[in-house]
Amino acid sequence: MASYNPPLSPSSQKVEGGVPALRAGQGSEFFWRRLHSLTGIIPIGAFLIEHILVSNSTAMNGPEAYANTVRFLGSLPLVLALETCFIWLPIAFHGLYGFYIWYRGDSNVGGAYPWTGNWMYTLQRWTGAIAFFYIGWHVWHLRFAGIDLHAHPAASFGKVQGELVVVWQLVFYIVGLVAASWHFSYGLWLFCAKWGITVGERARNRFLAVCLLLFLLVTGVGVASLRSFLVTPRQPVEESAGQLRTAPAPAAAITAKH
Repeated sequence: MASYNPPLSPSSQKVEGGVPALRAGQGSEFFWRRLHSLTGIIPIGAFLIEHILVSNSTAMNGPEAYANTVRFLGSLPLVLALETCFIWLPIAFHGLYGFYIWYRGDSNVGGAYPWTGNWMYTLQRWTGAIAFFYIGWHVWHLRFAGIDLHAHPAASFGKVQGELVVVWQLVFYIVGLVAASWHFSYGLWLFCAKWGITVGERARNRFLAVCLLLFLLVTGVGVASLRSFLVTPRQPVEESAGQLRTAPAPAAAITAKH
């Protein structure tokens, strides 16, 4: 005769470790995760699209067009406050809280469950980490280190060129660009799925194709912009107001003169 086993009480049930599923109204974690998801799209995603598809793409039209873009951005009212509130603080929160989520999460890429979702989870975490450190390094070198480009926008093209002539920095630029583009594009797909914008498997699959095209677009424009800095003759960089430091002419140009 089969024995009767009474149902376990909630207090006696064993709960597996890891990140518990978030439920509406339970604790503050639901709010912070929603805010983390939202800041990845607005304003960080909007900034990424503007920075690569609009501002940086003007480099393909030459140094003067790029300098005019930097001059316009530097002339915005309260530009430092705008950058702090809508760029630096959201990036800091999104990145640091993303590391916290990664620390508490668990993937099985190399284990018994090498599912596509696990690979996507891991890829999203790693590209986010690369993009976070790349953005921090990029901002420090071009925005705060050396000459102030908002005060001397004519030096902007040459300053970027000075970054790209160093091989490891050029590689870091390309890797950071690809990581940031992927993290945003796939993050946009996750955002729409989590927020109930794409409902159903068919809608999510279609939007995934759109996000992949967006990734290729952003990456392609970014790489084309980098190429413009590389193929254009070195531009002068202002050391201080009224003083220019002209970079040495390319070896090919020197040879042509003789």
